Amino acid sequence: MSKPKTALLVIDVQQSFLHRPYWNDAELPVFRHNLQALIAGAEARGVPVVNILHEDGDGPFSAASGLVTPLDWLTHTPAASFVKHVHNAIIGSGLKEWLDERGITRLAISGIRTEQCCETTTRVASDLGYQVDFVTDATLTFAMTHPVSGRTCSAAEIRDKTELVLAGRFARIASVDDALAAM
Repeated sequence: MSKPKTALLVIDVQQSFLHRPYWNDAELPVFRHNLQALIAGAEARGVPVVNILHEDGDGPFSAASGLVTPLDWLTHTPAASFVKHVHNAIIGSGLKEWLDERGITRLAISGIRTEQCCETTTRVASDLGYQVDFVTDATLTFAMTHPVSGRTCSAAEIRDKTELVLAGRFARIASVDDALAAM
């Protein structure tokens, strides 16, 4: 049985985040290592790597900021790049059409803000019928404070919650090695 045609999505790995008050690079070295290994493995298998950037409003995510560009260490040449203006990367960016034209039916999801754009893209992709590998160790997020209770959830707690709600319903939770084995 042949493997489904896969694309690796690299979501919002962009300069804009360096200018947000919550930016914390404590987990950046591990994320960078894992993401670079995932990208290199995908490229070695002939799997297209697609960059997605987020642009909206004012501030560091606005086009005028000049910060809607990949982080400096992200040096691969993507098969395609898309700009999104909402949390999901699939609809409204041109990505869905690009994937469909190439017969891609499986996505590996990586990027910044595990619980936001990566999770939202995963849910939308699943609803549209794509098979999804959510590569948690190639996603990055930051601690968040609950607006009512004041409780702070660590990045690890947020990743755990994201895996919990996605697993088996919207995606297969995959390590870098798991995702590459499926490509």
